[in-house]
Amino acid sequence: MIDTAYVTTMARYNRWQNRSLYEAADTLTDEARRQDRGAFFRSIHGTFCHLLWADQIWLSRFAGTPKPTVSHRDSAAMIADWQELKAARRDFDKTMLGWAEDLSPEWLAQDVTWTTSLTGQQMTMPAPILVMHVFNHQTHHRGQAHAMLTAAGAKPDDTDLMLVELRGK
Repeated sequence: MIDTAYVTTMARYNRWQNRSLYEAADTLTDEARRQDRGAFFRSIHGTFCHLLWADQIWLSRFAGTPKPTVSHRDSAAMIADWQELKAARRDFDKTMLGWAEDLSPEWLAQDVTWTTSLTGQQMTMPAPILVMHVFNHQTHHRGQAHAMLTAAGAKPDDTDLMLVELRGK
């Protein structure tokens, strides 16, 4: 289904895209980043917070890293300060890439069991499905952030996966 090279490529893509979007968001005022733009997590800032929250919760399930300090319901307000959010994102992207680079084929061949933070239900699914879910979730919400940034006048980089080899190293 997927292999460790896929996971590493997607983690590199994640880091590159986050860097691009945060750099574009840096050109906006804090008020513009926090403006309700009708997205699921309302604002650019809220969407970025939720993305970091989701990455943290999933990596805690995959690798035992610390869980986020807030619930899913509060994920869009997880980190109020822009500079702190940027630093947390940058640091976590390094953590996620390190996890991906160290991932074994054996880990990808197993099931992952976790307790969902939304319902408290215990769930078990194949690791490859969950890893693909994480990267798909990132792409979904980053697409929203890209659209909000563009509408606000910022200029984020292209999002094509193939460009990670040219620009995302």
